[in-house]
Amino acid sequence: MNSPSPVIDVRGWLDAQPFSSFQWRVVLLCFCIVAVDGFDTACVGFIAPALMREWHIGASVLGTLFGAGLGGLMVGALLFGPLADRIGRKKTLVATVAFFGVASLAAAWSPGVGALIALRFITGLGLGGAMPNAIALTSEYCPERRKSFLTTVMFCGFTLGSGLGGVVAAQLMPDHGWRSVLLFGGVLPLVLVPIMVILLPESVRFMVAKDYPSSKIGALLKRIAPLPVDGNTRFILQEIKAEGSPLRQLFAPGFRTGTLLLWSVFFMSLLIVYLLTNWLPTLIHHAGLSLAVASRIGVVYQIGGTVGALVIGRLMDRFAPTAVLGFAYATGALFLALTGIAQGALLAVAVAGVGFCISGSQIGANAFAARYYPTASRVTGISWALGIGRLGSVCGALFGGVLLGADIGFSVLFLIVAVPAAIASAAIYACGVHTARHRTLSAVA
Repeated sequence: MNSPSPVIDVRGWLDAQPFSSFQWRVVLLCFCIVAVDGFDTACVGFIAPALMREWHIGASVLGTLFGAGLGGLMVGALLFGPLADRIGRKKTLVATVAFFGVASLAAAWSPGVGALIALRFITGLGLGGAMPNAIALTSEYCPERRKSFLTTVMFCGFTLGSGLGGVVAAQLMPDHGWRSVLLFGGVLPLVLVPIMVILLPESVRFMVAKDYPSSKIGALLKRIAPLPVDGNTRFILQEIKAEGSPLRQLFAPGFRTGTLLLWSVFFMSLLIVYLLTNWLPTLIHHAGLSLAVASRIGVVYQIGGTVGALVIGRLMDRFAPTAVLGFAYATGALFLALTGIAQGALLAVAVAGVGFCISGSQIGANAFAARYYPTASRVTGISWALGIGRLGSVCGALFGGVLLGADIGFSVLFLIVAVPAAIASAAIYACGVHTARHRTLSAVA
């Protein structure tokens, strides 16, 4: 009588192993991917003054340029998410990073603003496709006990890359002009591509979900920890399986309500993040403070967001993720209201609190989306949430101008901005209640 084939649950096996150097390599490579993503996303903002001088363009044309990049990010996220759930995380990452690297190089040679707008949209397509894949790949190699924290650590590469854009622009532009910044933004990802091809593994959970040969799955897992396998070993994933395309799976029973609630969170959260990123210094200066003070307070907001991401990610691994995020968004709404009435040092504290709670929670929401959806639709779930969130980012960029033009009081202005934070808090809390009721969260990731 033949003995039954040994069966290994990959999710449970990963949870039982110490975090290996191989898994740290995955986190580091994904960190580098989102760092170059952040650089190419933010660099156009640093070259904007030079563009205005050289091409004699106004703020409205510059707004179109910024909007083209955001539009590309949104479309890229919507397109490349389902593709990655069909062909794999690694293939999509390599393709999208190479894509936005080439597009950035082409943008450096733009003959005029029309061509640059078109090429920034094309660059955004690749940028929008790379980020959700990096989030998913990191999440799929992390054990449950550290998943949220390590995913947020990886995503901090985006903030670092965005800041690097300012440093590089300051060094290159005086001697080489604005085109050199875009060239740098094209070379970086193209240098990273062969490194990814050689060192970046495919998601082992994706391989199991797509029924890769056991020998390939076992060989990959052995790079994490010793694993006795033979030709009869079967690898499985203990998670919910939904039928249909990855996009249809987002609306399967048990996920439909959660998907819509997550989209609400991302829309409201990114509305606030982009409103403050683009308009906070201007709003504070409009309230009577100097530009120097307003700029320093803007930096405090970014620092608060980075620290908040790490703390919130750690708390999400220890407590219910939706409870942590719901509390953080609600506290962020209070800090926004405080920003409207605070003065002096208290204003800096309030703005830091806003960054900690709102920007930090947005990064935490990325990690939660990676936990919420099963392997077969994970990248689609993350990318579509980010894509819907990009609509919020566009609204936020426009909303700041509307608020400024309305000439309303500083305190009332920030009370209005606190409303989306309160909605995000309620939506993520409701998502947690719905998930617990249908008992799906414990079955996915």
